[in-house]
Amino acid sequence: MRVLALDYGKARCGCAVSDPTGTVATPLEPVLTPATRRGRARLRDLVAAIGADRVVVGLPLSLSGGDSAQTEEARAFAAGLADALAIPVELYDERFTTRLAERSGGRASEDSRAAAHLLEGWLARHASDAVPNPNPDRAPAARG
Repeated sequence: MRVLALDYGKARCGCAVSDPTGTVATPLEPVLTPATRRGRARLRDLVAAIGADRVVVGLPLSLSGGDSAQTEEARAFAAGLADALAIPVELYDERFTTRLAERSGGRASEDSRAAAHLLEGWLARHASDAVPNPNPDRAPAARG
């Protein structure tokens, strides 16, 4: 499954894509003004070009886990994107991804590095949810 992660901002939207196995996140060029008609068209084209099966939009929660004006803006952006795409769009906590991107450096834009950190977290969480049952004749153990 290929996943496209977006670190939404009004001016720029950082982008990162997973490899088909869902283990590596690679930053892509950011999309400018993503909430505009042109920006949404660019994101639709990107989804089609990479063959994304899902889009994960970073949710900028406060350090305490609460909402802010920026959180509501990201929710509205994700809802609009979900209406424009034929694949699932979900929100994922992006706290600390910008700070990680600042520290990681590299050639990709800071916004797209933040999207890559977001995607790595999402992939790690979902990889642990998809651990195969080593003994298919028995029910999987309960997780706590």
